[in-house]
Amino acid sequence: MTQPVLTRRAALAGTAAVATAFAAPAIAQAREVTIAHQYMVVPFRAAMAAQEVERATGYKINWRLFTAGAEVIRAMAAGDARIGEVGSSPTTAAIAQGLNVELIWIIADIAEAESLVVRNGSGITAPQDLRGKRVGVPFVSTTHYHLLYALEQFGIPANSLRILNMRPPEIAAAWERGDIDATFIWEPTRSAVLRTGRVLISSGQLAAWGRPTFDGVIVDRDWARANAEFLTAYTRIMAKYDAEYVANPGLWGPGTERAAVTARITGARVEDVPGMMRLYRFIPAAEQASAQWLGGGAEGGTVQAIRHTAEFLKAQGRIQAVPENIAQHVSPRFAATAAG
Repeated sequence: MTQPVLTRRAALAGTAAVATAFAAPAIAQAREVTIAHQYMVVPFRAAMAAQEVERATGYKINWRLFTAGAEVIRAMAAGDARIGEVGSSPTTAAIAQGLNVELIWIIADIAEAESLVVRNGSGITAPQDLRGKRVGVPFVSTTHYHLLYALEQFGIPANSLRILNMRPPEIAAAWERGDIDATFIWEPTRSAVLRTGRVLISSGQLAAWGRPTFDGVIVDRDWARANAEFLTAYTRIMAKYDAEYVANPGLWGPGTERAAVTARITGARVEDVPGMMRLYRFIPAAEQASAQWLGGGAEGGTVQAIRHTAEFLKAQGRIQAVPENIAQHVSPRFAATAAG
């Protein structure tokens, strides 16, 4: 349970695999890319369904669905994906393990979209009641990070409960069977377990205590340099859909086509999509490019959040060291272009 998902040897092997992939003729790769996405219920899913990025860039895109950020990181380390959607904790782990990646976009401030949910009838009414209970969570995810942080804040040793490494579909199945008492998880699994549970604490509350989490887009840095025009179009489309949602959430409201395609891509119930999307905060491109988020270099908000996450993960034995070059892995340039 204390082993990081990616060992340094695995990361180095993944880097070698990426280097080998880049050795292939550029013409063979120039117009095709694999993008690893997750279950996040966000406005951009409508753009995916409409193939808007493909039409804007001329690239063939292989969209691959993963159930957790750790899987995305492994795929990128192996060279199986060039772009990936990951949370702030897996991003931190990837940087700490030496992967050649760069964070270029904040999909969302997670806010209230992730929660520690406890089962009705489990006897858990306060954090101290978690002792001896079974809690499912995807390891090295934003929810795993927040679970461990919450336990620390309440003075509860992590080894006083059973923390089980589970992907979201496994959590949903284990919850239905009654195999776990609680889970710290994101949408759409969060809404599914809430039908027979309640929120004990949310990521929004923990963020207010000084440990915010976010979902972002990372890209292989070498691929980014060679495909900057694609990434410019890609981020502009993400910014466009986020802005449309912020201006008019009803475009994803009950009975809309955008809600329907979002549900199809993420596995959410279509009637739950509007409520799920309201839990996130979607950040305008100009704000993302500022020092509050991706800008500001070593003093920028995102770099500081990653550093705090790394310090905590190292203390928990999840990574070997706090990286010294975090700012090199965070770039505001595409967000700035999208804002212009």
